[in-house]
Amino acid sequence: MSSTTSGIGEREERGEPAPMVEALAAFVSRVHASDLSDAALDRLKRSIVDALGCAIGAMGHASAAKIRRFVTEFGGPPLCTLIGGGQSAPDRAALYNGCLVRYLDFMDNTAIRGEVCHPADNIGALLAAGEYADATGEAFIAALAIAYQVQTRLLDVPTMRAGINYTTPLSFSVAAGAARLLSLDEWRCAHALALAGVGAVSLAAIQAEPVSEWKGLASGEAASRALANTFLARNGVTGPTGVFDGPMGLFHLVDAAPVIEWSKERLDAPLRVSIKKHNAEFQSQSAVDLAIRLRHEHRIDATRIARVSVDVSDGAFQVLGGGAYGPKDRCWTKEQADHNLRYLIAVALIDGEVQPAQFADERIRRDDVQSLLRRVHIAPNADYTNRTPDEMPASMQIETSDGAIVEGEQSDYEGFHARPMDWVAVDEKYERLTAARVDSGRARAIREAVMQLETIRLRELTDLLAW
Repeated sequence: MSSTTSGIGEREERGEPAPMVEALAAFVSRVHASDLSDAALDRLKRSIVDALGCAIGAMGHASAAKIRRFVTEFGGPPLCTLIGGGQSAPDRAALYNGCLVRYLDFMDNTAIRGEVCHPADNIGALLAAGEYADATGEAFIAALAIAYQVQTRLLDVPTMRAGINYTTPLSFSVAAGAARLLSLDEWRCAHALALAGVGAVSLAAIQAEPVSEWKGLASGEAASRALANTFLARNGVTGPTGVFDGPMGLFHLVDAAPVIEWSKERLDAPLRVSIKKHNAEFQSQSAVDLAIRLRHEHRIDATRIARVSVDVSDGAFQVLGGGAYGPKDRCWTKEQADHNLRYLIAVALIDGEVQPAQFADERIRRDDVQSLLRRVHIAPNADYTNRTPDEMPASMQIETSDGAIVEGEQSDYEGFHARPMDWVAVDEKYERLTAARVDSGRARAIREAVMQLETIRLRELTDLLAW
């Protein structure tokens, strides 16, 4: 009996259930791009365009330049495209392109109560895997849809609630999508999942104060490592197939064993994905949107604000408002600012928008916003917590120096999965992000290539991403 089947046969003789990595590998093998509904495919393409806009918009930032220097020095053979030009080894391309997608913290999200992920974090690694394999655009769509489904369903594993960062589920989803693009059989796919996942357990301290540069880079690094491990599995390297449900596996670590029936899973995750309207952490979107709306509707003069009181869900409070992830009374860097609800509300009330410009060092440290953020107070609201993730409620009361009070409440924002951005809004965001980095003709060509992915080879898109 071969090594690829002996373990399965021995387990079946003992009457033991299959480990979850095998069920997950069977799912990866079973589904196809044709299983996506028209609506899900359309939403997936919106996420791709949005993510590429975020990646192009991040070019030139100091953190991205540091990763590019590393890749240039140690990158390996020129096999896969780096966004903006140049080539490198697949895992190094996944690192750089993944960091570009993530750095601005402006791409898509999916959440349940207590857990959140960025499905677009899969895109950089799967572009590299697909380009290496000379895949069709349709094959890339199938692999990305698989990755979105896997990462989203793994939100049922209480990783963030156990202090484990969401790059851990990302490692499994990248391995799933890459295994599909590399045409791995189910045995090798299962071991790719095992290898990618077992070394991927990272701490949620990445998101905690003082929030560091690593917050915007950790996803790219995790995706790169998962892709490298998938190539190892392709070469026959085995991993611990009990990584989820075996002794000392992930379920042991988080003290929970959620039932996920991969044999019944569909490719519907894109319908639960939200796209950010504002350049800020996902759970802040409704509150930031409300601040901007109240500012415009009531012509609020930020210099006359005496106090701002904001109610959000417990999850938003813990991460952004001064809860378990640390106090938010100090804010000096981009990474701190986009995860600080006090800063986000203050700058929204002063500037009337929260876009990449609001995270320049000179903007963050200016006296007007530093003074106002200390008058912003955040509190958790139990009712709002109970209404998530179907809604993202927030309320706000603004008291001015003359005693006048302005208040408001809203349940979500344009871009939330229940109120998705239409293509007009997606395109406006994409054009704004790319305008300073690439000429408009190439930006339009990239967008059109995404729209036609089912009919082209993936290289036609990646070629456009190099200039």
